[in-house]
Amino acid sequence: MAAEIVNQKDGLEPDVIDPAFALHRGGKMAVQATVPVRDADDLSLAYTPGVAKVCSAIAEQPELVDDYTWKSQVVAVVTDGSAVLGLGDIGPGASLPVMEGKAILFKQFGGVDAVPLALDTKDTDEIVATVARLAPSFGGVNLEDISAPRCFEIEARLKEKLDIPVFHDDQHGTAIVTLAALRNAAKLSGRALGSLRAVISGAGAAGVAIAKILVEAGIGDVAVCDRKGVVSRNRGDLTEVKKELAGFTNKADITGSLEAALEGADVFIGVSGGTVPEAAVATMAEGAFIFAMANPNPEIHPDVARKYASVVATGRSDYPNQINNVLAFPGVFAGALQVRATDITEGMKLAAAEALAAVVADELSPERVIPSPFDERVAPAVTSAVAAAARAEGVARR
Repeated sequence: MAAEIVNQKDGLEPDVIDPAFALHRGGKMAVQATVPVRDADDLSLAYTPGVAKVCSAIAEQPELVDDYTWKSQVVAVVTDGSAVLGLGDIGPGASLPVMEGKAILFKQFGGVDAVPLALDTKDTDEIVATVARLAPSFGGVNLEDISAPRCFEIEARLKEKLDIPVFHDDQHGTAIVTLAALRNAAKLSGRALGSLRAVISGAGAAGVAIAKILVEAGIGDVAVCDRKGVVSRNRGDLTEVKKELAGFTNKADITGSLEAALEGADVFIGVSGGTVPEAAVATMAEGAFIFAMANPNPEIHPDVARKYASVVATGRSDYPNQINNVLAFPGVFAGALQVRATDITEGMKLAAAEALAAVVADELSPERVIPSPFDERVAPAVTSAVAAAARAEGVARR
Protein backbone atom coordinates (compact mmCIF):
# COMPACT_ATOMS: atom_id res chain seq x y z
CA MET A 1 0.00 0.00 0.00
CA ALA A 2 2.71 2.49 0.99
CA ALA A 3 4.72 1.67 -2.14
CA GLU A 4 1.64 2.32 -4.27
CA ILE A 5 1.19 5.71 -2.62
CA VAL A 6 4.84 6.70 -3.00
CA ASN A 7 4.84 5.76 -6.68
CA GLN A 8 1.75 7.71 -7.64
CA LYS A 9 2.10 8.95 -11.23
CA ASP A 10 0.85 12.41 -10.34
CA GLY A 11 4.13 13.03 -8.50
CA LEU A 12 2.50 14.21 -5.29
CA GLU A 13 4.21 13.63 -1.96
CA PRO A 14 2.70 10.71 0.02
CA ASP A 15 1.37 13.03 2.72
CA VAL A 16 -0.61 15.00 0.13
CA ILE A 17 -2.44 11.81 -0.78
CA ASP A 18 -2.76 10.06 2.58
CA PRO A 19 -3.39 11.92 5.88
CA ALA A 20 -1.53 9.20 7.80
CA PHE A 21 1.68 10.27 6.07
CA ALA A 22 0.93 13.92 6.76
CA LEU A 23 0.51 13.23 10.46
CA HIS A 24 3.74 11.24 10.68
CA ARG A 25 5.99 13.64 8.78
CA GLY A 26 8.80 14.66 11.14
CA GLY A 27 7.69 12.11 13.73
CA LYS A 28 4.97 12.26 16.38
CA MET A 29 6.95 13.38 19.43
CA ALA A 30 9.70 15.71 20.64
CA VAL A 31 11.74 16.47 23.78
CA GLN A 32 10.62 19.54 25.72
CA ALA A 33 12.39 21.22 28.64
CA THR A 34 10.53 21.49 31.96
CA VAL A 35 12.66 24.38 33.22
CA PRO A 36 13.44 27.74 31.60
CA VAL A 37 16.87 28.71 30.25
CA ARG A 38 16.32 32.42 29.68
CA ASP A 39 19.53 33.98 30.95
CA ALA A 40 22.94 33.30 32.52
CA ASP A 41 21.44 32.57 35.94
CA ASP A 42 19.09 29.95 34.52
CA LEU A 43 21.95 28.43 32.54
CA SER A 44 24.17 28.23 35.62
CA LEU A 45 21.44 26.31 37.49
CA ALA A 46 20.29 24.02 34.69
CA TYR A 47 23.80 23.27 33.51
CA THR A 48 27.24 24.18 34.79
CA PRO A 49 28.15 24.95 37.54
CA GLY A 50 24.88 24.13 39.33
CA VAL A 51 24.45 20.71 37.80
CA ALA A 52 27.75 19.56 39.35
CA LYS A 53 26.27 19.82 42.85
CA VAL A 54 23.43 17.52 41.90
CA CYS A 55 25.75 15.04 40.18
CA SER A 56 28.02 14.92 43.23
CA ALA A 57 25.07 14.32 45.53
CA ILE A 58 23.85 11.43 43.37
CA ALA A 59 27.35 9.96 43.27
CA GLU A 60 27.37 9.92 47.08
CA GLN A 61 23.76 8.74 47.42
CA PRO A 62 22.73 6.85 44.25
CA GLU A 63 19.08 6.66 45.26
CA LEU A 64 18.80 10.44 44.79
CA VAL A 65 18.80 9.87 41.02
CA ASP A 66 15.06 9.20 41.28
CA ASP A 67 14.43 12.60 42.90
CA TYR A 68 16.74 14.82 40.89
CA THR A 69 16.47 13.44 37.34
CA TRP A 70 13.65 12.30 35.12
CA LYS A 71 14.53 8.62 35.69
CA SER A 72 11.58 7.84 37.95
CA GLN A 73 9.11 9.29 35.45
CA VAL A 74 10.24 7.80 32.15
CA VAL A 75 9.88 4.42 30.43
CA ALA A 76 11.95 2.90 27.64
CA VAL A 77 9.79 1.40 24.89
CA VAL A 78 12.06 -1.29 23.45
CA THR A 79 11.62 -3.36 20.30
CA ASP A 80 13.63 -5.26 17.71
CA GLY A 81 10.92 -4.82 15.09
CA SER A 82 10.31 -8.56 14.78
CA ALA A 83 6.55 -8.74 15.52
CA VAL A 84 5.08 -5.33 14.78
CA LEU A 85 1.28 -5.13 14.99
CA GLY A 86 -0.09 -7.21 12.12
CA LEU A 87 2.94 -6.46 9.97
CA GLY A 88 5.35 -9.04 11.36
CA ASP A 89 9.13 -8.78 11.11
CA ILE A 90 9.59 -5.38 9.46
CA GLY A 91 12.79 -4.36 11.25
CA PRO A 92 13.72 -1.62 13.72
CA GLY A 93 13.46 1.37 11.40
CA ALA A 94 9.99 0.50 10.14
CA SER A 95 8.87 -0.16 13.72
CA LEU A 96 9.60 3.41 14.87
CA PRO A 97 6.20 4.90 13.95
CA VAL A 98 4.57 2.29 16.19
CA MET A 99 7.03 2.87 19.02
CA GLU A 100 6.50 6.64 18.77
CA GLY A 101 2.78 5.96 18.89
CA LYS A 102 3.21 3.87 22.01
CA ALA A 103 5.22 6.65 23.62
CA ILE A 104 2.57 9.29 23.00
CA LEU A 105 -0.11 6.94 24.36
CA PHE A 106 1.92 6.61 27.57
CA LYS A 107 1.86 10.40 27.87
CA GLN A 108 -1.71 10.97 26.75
CA PHE A 109 -3.36 8.29 28.85
CA GLY A 110 -1.01 7.87 31.82
CA GLY A 111 1.01 11.06 32.10
CA VAL A 112 4.16 8.96 31.72
CA ASP A 113 7.09 10.05 29.53
CA ALA A 114 8.44 7.35 27.24
CA VAL A 115 11.34 7.03 24.79
CA PRO A 116 11.19 4.67 21.78
CA LEU A 117 14.28 2.49 21.37
CA ALA A 118 14.43 0.32 18.24
CA LEU A 119 17.36 -2.10 18.48
CA ASP A 120 19.18 -3.35 15.40
CA THR A 121 19.53 -6.93 16.61
CA LYS A 122 17.33 -9.97 17.15
CA ASP A 123 19.90 -11.75 19.26
CA THR A 124 18.47 -12.43 22.72
CA ASP A 125 21.78 -11.98 24.52
CA GLU A 126 22.46 -8.69 22.75
CA ILE A 127 19.00 -7.32 23.50
CA VAL A 128 19.28 -8.22 27.19
CA ALA A 129 22.76 -6.72 27.44
CA THR A 130 21.78 -3.54 25.59
CA VAL A 131 18.68 -2.89 27.67
CA ALA A 132 20.58 -3.62 30.88
CA ARG A 133 23.23 -1.06 29.92
CA LEU A 134 20.58 1.55 29.13
CA ALA A 135 18.55 0.88 32.28
CA PRO A 136 20.20 3.55 34.51
CA SER A 137 18.42 6.19 32.41
CA PHE A 138 14.91 4.80 32.94
CA GLY A 139 12.36 4.02 35.63
CA GLY A 140 10.87 1.12 33.69
CA VAL A 141 11.12 -0.92 30.48
CA ASN A 142 8.19 -1.69 28.21
CA LEU A 143 9.12 -4.47 25.80
CA GLU A 144 7.12 -4.18 22.60
CA ASP A 145 6.57 -6.19 19.42
CA ILE A 146 9.30 -8.78 20.02
CA SER A 147 8.47 -12.17 18.55
CA ALA A 148 7.82 -15.30 20.58
CA PRO A 149 9.40 -17.35 22.00
CA ARG A 150 12.36 -14.95 22.42
CA CYS A 151 10.15 -12.40 24.15
CA PHE A 152 9.59 -14.75 27.09
CA GLU A 153 13.29 -15.26 27.74
CA ILE A 154 14.15 -11.59 27.21
CA GLU A 155 11.55 -10.46 29.72
CA ALA A 156 12.46 -13.12 32.29
CA ARG A 157 16.18 -12.34 32.12
CA LEU A 158 15.67 -8.58 32.33
CA LYS A 159 13.28 -8.93 35.28
CA GLU A 160 15.93 -10.96 37.08
CA LYS A 161 18.74 -8.58 36.14
CA LEU A 162 17.14 -5.17 36.75
CA ASP A 163 15.61 -3.48 39.80
CA ILE A 164 13.04 -1.56 37.75
CA PRO A 165 9.74 -2.79 36.26
CA VAL A 166 10.02 -4.77 33.02
CA PHE A 167 6.72 -5.40 31.26
CA HIS A 168 6.11 -7.02 27.87
CA ASP A 169 2.91 -5.26 26.84
CA ASP A 170 1.98 -7.69 24.07
CA GLN A 171 1.74 -10.34 26.78
CA HIS A 172 0.51 -8.70 29.94
CA GLY A 173 -1.34 -5.64 28.66
CA THR A 174 -3.54 -7.85 26.51
CA ALA A 175 -4.03 -10.28 29.38
CA ILE A 176 -5.07 -7.58 31.87
CA VAL A 177 -7.69 -6.07 29.55
CA THR A 178 -9.00 -9.51 28.53
CA LEU A 179 -9.47 -10.54 32.16
CA ALA A 180 -11.25 -7.28 32.98
CA ALA A 181 -13.69 -7.75 30.11
CA LEU A 182 -14.27 -11.39 31.01
CA ARG A 183 -14.97 -10.51 34.66
CA ASN A 184 -17.65 -8.07 33.57
CA ALA A 185 -19.13 -10.44 31.00
CA ALA A 186 -19.45 -13.07 33.70
CA LYS A 187 -20.97 -10.56 36.12
CA LEU A 188 -23.46 -9.41 33.48
CA SER A 189 -24.62 -12.98 32.90
CA GLY A 190 -24.69 -13.91 36.58
CA ARG A 191 -21.93 -16.48 36.28
CA ALA A 192 -18.80 -16.99 38.35
CA LEU A 193 -15.40 -16.97 36.67
CA GLY A 194 -14.75 -20.36 38.21
CA SER A 195 -17.67 -21.88 36.31
CA LEU A 196 -16.32 -20.97 32.88
CA ARG A 197 -14.31 -23.05 30.42
CA ALA A 198 -12.33 -20.94 27.97
CA VAL A 199 -10.56 -21.76 24.71
CA ILE A 200 -7.69 -19.54 23.55
CA SER A 201 -6.69 -19.58 19.89
CA GLY A 202 -3.00 -18.69 19.77
CA ALA A 203 -0.13 -19.87 21.94
CA GLY A 204 2.18 -16.93 21.35
CA ALA A 205 3.00 -14.12 23.76
CA ALA A 206 -0.57 -12.92 24.27
CA GLY A 207 -2.12 -16.38 24.41
CA VAL A 208 0.30 -17.64 27.05
CA ALA A 209 -0.10 -14.53 29.22
CA ILE A 210 -3.90 -14.60 28.97
CA ALA A 211 -3.91 -18.26 30.03
CA LYS A 212 -1.69 -17.47 33.01
CA ILE A 213 -3.76 -14.55 34.27
CA LEU A 214 -7.04 -16.43 33.81
CA VAL A 215 -5.71 -19.32 35.88
CA GLU A 216 -4.41 -16.87 38.52
CA ALA A 217 -7.86 -15.26 38.59
CA GLY A 218 -9.60 -18.61 39.14
CA ILE A 219 -11.08 -19.56 35.75
CA GLY A 220 -12.72 -22.98 35.76
CA ASP A 221 -10.55 -24.31 32.93
CA VAL A 222 -8.74 -23.01 29.88
CA ALA A 223 -7.37 -24.81 26.85
CA VAL A 224 -4.87 -23.12 24.54
CA CYS A 225 -4.60 -24.02 20.87
CA ASP A 226 -1.77 -23.50 18.42
CA ARG A 227 -1.61 -24.37 14.73
CA LYS A 228 -1.49 -28.08 15.56
CA GLY A 229 -4.42 -28.10 17.95
CA VAL A 230 -4.83 -28.14 21.71
CA VAL A 231 -1.64 -27.71 23.74
CA SER A 232 -1.77 -30.86 25.85
CA ARG A 233 0.62 -32.96 27.90
CA ASN A 234 0.49 -35.87 25.45
CA ARG A 235 2.01 -33.87 22.58
CA GLY A 236 5.66 -34.54 21.84
CA ASP A 237 6.31 -31.42 19.77
CA LEU A 238 6.00 -28.73 22.46
CA THR A 239 8.54 -25.99 23.11
CA GLU A 240 9.62 -25.38 26.70
CA VAL A 241 7.12 -22.52 26.97
CA LYS A 242 4.29 -24.73 25.72
CA LYS A 243 5.32 -27.58 28.01
CA GLU A 244 4.96 -25.19 30.92
CA LEU A 245 1.63 -24.03 29.50
CA ALA A 246 0.36 -27.61 29.25
CA GLY A 247 1.25 -28.10 32.90
CA PHE A 248 -1.26 -25.56 34.25
CA THR A 249 -4.01 -25.52 31.60
CA ASN A 250 -6.46 -27.98 30.06
CA LYS A 251 -7.62 -29.76 33.21
CA ALA A 252 -10.25 -31.48 31.07
CA ASP A 253 -7.40 -33.07 29.08
CA ILE A 254 -8.94 -32.15 25.72
CA THR A 255 -6.98 -33.24 22.67
CA GLY A 256 -7.33 -32.57 18.97
CA SER A 257 -8.34 -29.48 17.07
CA LEU A 258 -9.56 -26.02 18.06
CA GLU A 259 -12.96 -27.01 16.74
CA ALA A 260 -13.05 -29.98 19.12
CA ALA A 261 -12.09 -27.77 22.06
CA LEU A 262 -14.84 -25.26 21.27
CA GLU A 263 -17.63 -27.80 21.70
CA GLY A 264 -19.47 -26.78 24.88
CA ALA A 265 -16.95 -24.02 25.69
CA ASP A 266 -18.19 -20.89 27.47
CA VAL A 267 -15.50 -18.52 26.20
CA PHE A 268 -13.51 -18.07 22.99
CA ILE A 269 -10.47 -15.80 23.05
CA GLY A 270 -8.73 -15.22 19.74
CA VAL A 271 -5.19 -13.87 19.54
CA SER A 272 -4.01 -15.76 16.48
CA GLY A 273 -5.66 -14.62 13.26
CA GLY A 274 -7.20 -17.09 10.88
CA THR A 275 -10.89 -17.90 10.68
CA VAL A 276 -12.95 -20.14 12.95
CA PRO A 277 -15.71 -21.96 11.03
CA GLU A 278 -19.24 -20.90 11.98
CA ALA A 279 -20.16 -24.53 12.45
CA ALA A 280 -17.62 -24.76 15.28
CA VAL A 281 -18.88 -21.52 16.87
CA ALA A 282 -22.39 -22.98 16.87
CA THR A 283 -21.24 -25.82 19.16
CA MET A 284 -20.26 -23.47 21.99
CA ALA A 285 -22.34 -23.29 25.16
CA GLU A 286 -25.48 -21.17 25.20
CA GLY A 287 -24.78 -17.55 26.16
CA ALA A 288 -21.09 -17.87 25.32
CA PHE A 289 -18.59 -15.01 25.28
CA ILE A 290 -16.58 -14.45 22.11
CA PHE A 291 -13.48 -12.22 22.25
CA ALA A 292 -12.11 -12.37 18.69
CA MET A 293 -9.20 -9.96 18.90
CA ALA A 294 -7.16 -10.39 15.71
CA ASN A 295 -6.70 -7.18 13.71
CA PRO A 296 -7.88 -6.14 11.24
CA ASN A 297 -9.89 -9.35 10.69
CA PRO A 298 -11.29 -11.00 13.83
CA GLU A 299 -11.12 -14.78 13.95
CA ILE A 300 -14.92 -14.79 14.19
CA HIS A 301 -16.69 -11.89 12.50
CA PRO A 302 -18.89 -9.99 14.98
CA ASP A 303 -21.97 -10.58 12.83
CA VAL A 304 -21.40 -14.32 13.12
CA ALA A 305 -20.42 -14.15 16.78
CA ARG A 306 -23.61 -12.31 17.75
CA LYS A 307 -25.70 -15.23 16.51
CA TYR A 308 -24.29 -17.45 19.23
CA ALA A 309 -22.74 -15.27 21.94
CA SER A 310 -24.22 -13.05 24.64
CA VAL A 311 -21.10 -10.82 24.71
CA VAL A 312 -18.82 -10.09 21.76
CA ALA A 313 -15.51 -8.22 21.91
CA THR A 314 -12.84 -7.51 19.29
CA GLY A 315 -9.56 -5.66 18.97
CA ARG A 316 -11.14 -3.09 16.66
CA SER A 317 -12.29 0.41 17.52
CA ASP A 318 -15.30 0.28 15.17
CA TYR A 319 -17.09 -2.41 17.20
CA PRO A 320 -18.21 -2.35 20.83
CA ASN A 321 -16.00 -3.78 23.59
CA GLN A 322 -12.57 -3.09 22.13
CA ILE A 323 -9.84 -5.07 23.91
CA ASN A 324 -7.16 -2.39 23.69
CA ASN A 325 -3.83 -2.50 25.54
CA VAL A 326 -3.97 1.26 26.05
CA LEU A 327 -6.49 0.55 28.81
CA ALA A 328 -3.73 -1.15 30.79
CA PHE A 329 -0.12 -0.16 30.18
CA PRO A 330 -0.25 3.61 30.93
CA GLY A 331 -1.87 3.06 34.33
CA VAL A 332 0.24 0.01 35.14
CA PHE A 333 3.47 1.94 34.61
CA ALA A 334 2.12 5.11 36.23
CA GLY A 335 1.30 3.12 39.36
CA ALA A 336 4.62 1.30 39.37
CA LEU A 337 6.60 4.50 38.87
CA GLN A 338 4.57 6.34 41.49
CA VAL A 339 5.84 4.00 44.21
CA ARG A 340 9.18 3.32 42.47
CA ALA A 341 8.42 -0.37 42.24
CA THR A 342 11.20 -2.85 41.55
CA ASP A 343 8.93 -5.19 39.61
CA ILE A 344 5.45 -5.64 38.17
CA THR A 345 4.05 -8.67 39.95
CA GLU A 346 1.16 -11.00 39.18
CA GLY A 347 -0.75 -9.34 42.02
CA MET A 348 -0.27 -5.94 40.42
CA LYS A 349 -1.60 -7.24 37.11
CA LEU A 350 -4.65 -8.77 38.79
CA ALA A 351 -5.26 -5.51 40.65
CA ALA A 352 -5.09 -3.62 37.35
CA ALA A 353 -7.68 -5.95 35.79
CA GLU A 354 -10.01 -5.63 38.78
CA ALA A 355 -9.74 -1.84 38.76
CA LEU A 356 -10.35 -1.68 35.02
CA ALA A 357 -13.42 -3.88 35.29
CA ALA A 358 -14.76 -1.78 38.18
CA VAL A 359 -14.75 1.41 36.07
CA VAL A 360 -17.89 0.26 34.22
CA ALA A 361 -19.20 -2.26 36.75
CA ASP A 362 -22.38 -0.20 37.28
CA GLU A 363 -22.92 0.44 33.58
CA LEU A 364 -22.78 -3.08 32.19
CA SER A 365 -24.50 -4.15 29.00
CA PRO A 366 -23.61 -6.66 26.28
CA GLU A 367 -21.96 -3.79 24.40
CA ARG A 368 -20.18 -2.33 27.44
CA VAL A 369 -18.12 -4.81 29.42
CA ILE A 370 -14.94 -2.76 29.10
CA PRO A 371 -14.40 1.02 29.18
CA SER A 372 -13.48 3.11 26.18
CA PRO A 373 -9.80 4.07 25.93
CA PHE A 374 -11.01 7.67 26.19
CA ASP A 375 -12.80 7.12 29.51
CA GLU A 376 -10.92 9.49 31.81
CA ARG A 377 -11.59 7.26 34.82
CA VAL A 378 -9.42 4.44 33.53
CA ALA A 379 -5.82 5.57 34.10
CA PRO A 380 -6.39 6.97 37.63
CA ALA A 381 -8.20 3.78 38.69
CA VAL A 382 -5.53 1.47 37.32
CA THR A 383 -2.70 3.66 38.64
CA SER A 384 -4.09 3.69 42.17
CA ALA A 385 -4.76 -0.06 42.21
CA VAL A 386 -1.31 -0.95 40.89
CA ALA A 387 0.44 1.35 43.38
CA ALA A 388 -1.52 -0.15 46.28
CA ALA A 389 -0.79 -3.69 45.12
CA ALA A 390 2.92 -2.90 44.80
CA ARG A 391 2.98 -1.75 48.41
CA ALA A 392 1.03 -4.80 49.53
CA GLU A 393 3.41 -7.14 47.70
CA GLY A 394 6.55 -5.50 49.07
CA VAL A 395 8.01 -4.23 45.79
CA ALA A 396 7.43 -0.51 46.43
CA ARG A 397 10.34 1.68 47.46
CA ARG A 398 8.17 4.55 48.67
